[in-house]
Amino acid sequence: MEPNQRKLIIIVAVSAFLLLVLWQTSTVTIQSGEAGVLYKQFGGGTVTDVTYPEGFHVLAPWNKMYIYNVRNQEQKENMTALSKNGLSIDMEMSIRFRPIEDEIGLIHKTLGQNYREVIVMPEVRSSARKVIGRYDPEELYSSKRDFIQEEIFTDVKSRLKNKNIFLDAILIRGIELPPNIKTAIEKKLKQEQESQEYEFRIEKEQKEAERKRIEAQGIKDFQDIVSEGISDKLLRWKGIEATLELSKSPNSKVVVIGQGDDGLPLILGGDSK
Repeated sequence: MEPNQRKLIIIVAVSAFLLLVLWQTSTVTIQSGEAGVLYKQFGGGTVTDVTYPEGFHVLAPWNKMYIYNVRNQEQKENMTALSKNGLSIDMEMSIRFRPIEDEIGLIHKTLGQNYREVIVMPEVRSSARKVIGRYDPEELYSSKRDFIQEEIFTDVKSRLKNKNIFLDAILIRGIELPPNIKTAIEKKLKQEQESQEYEFRIEKEQKEAERKRIEAQGIKDFQDIVSEGISDKLLRWKGIEATLELSKSPNSKVVVIGQGDDGLPLILGGDSK
């Protein structure tokens, strides 16, 4: 091989290598669910007012693109907090969050790509401990659990909004109390439930007794009204009406006027046809 040919091959190989390196350092592909932040080596550093969307991008080889996951992310956290009376409470939580896509430039400049460890989880822990410290173990274990969860969520969300991070949800998946406290609370709750059931039965019986009393009073009032409205004259008149109706029947009979003890006609039966 002649020297000129050898030089040409070397030049082509070096050029291809340089082109490959240049291509790799000058292009970037942002995948689905991601966004990019550009850092300009000679142009002012981190670009905070432009967010690069999904797709293929070309950039100067001395600049660098930082990729962020802008989908909802979930982080599980086990932590210990003190209740109002100083007891240790073990909690299992689930936190869903994501960076605000249009503001990831600010996140990159002020917090960095590990913003979850820098700001998200410390804020969650701080808020959870503050809120848990306001309540007794019984409240944490039973009635106010959902309210406490909402209170932590509202507090953390307001803090992270100022840090350009959107908080989607905080879920308390479990609260573990010391065994003796848990047993005492469960026993107390059972007693309260039994007491409520007993009061319900008493109230039900009282209502049934009141219903029967009203019913009996109604029957008595009806009987009083009926008895007051029936007189001897009314009875005699009804007797006369009945006698007239019987006299119209085809059966033979003897009617003796004014012979009854109450002055009503006596009707002596006859043979039926």
